[in-house]
Amino acid sequence: MASNPDFVQYVADQCAGAGDIVARKMFGDYGIYCHGKIFGLICDDKLYIKPTEAGRKMLPVVDLQPPYNGAKDYFYIADVDDHAWLSELVKATCKELPAPKKR
Repeated sequence: MASNPDFVQYVADQCAGAGDIVARKMFGDYGIYCHGKIFGLICDDKLYIKPTEAGRKMLPVVDLQPPYNGAKDYFYIADVDDHAWLSELVKATCKELPAPKKR
């Protein structure tokens, strides 16, 4: 089941305090980027964020799940309604992720 574009836009808007947020359709669902760096996936109307130590410290409960069959575990973010917290989580996560590779 693919994600609803309205949900994808809602999540992007909720993360917007972290910077330039873009969601790109890929493999039937979406990758979500901040300043060109992919930090998560939106699959089946659920948000998954790449695991980092900074992210782990911010989560009240760590829930690791694969976003799709065969994928590595990501942090599953059930509550996407807290704009300020979600933006801070994205900022903290992106600080620990490597820069995007040059094409």
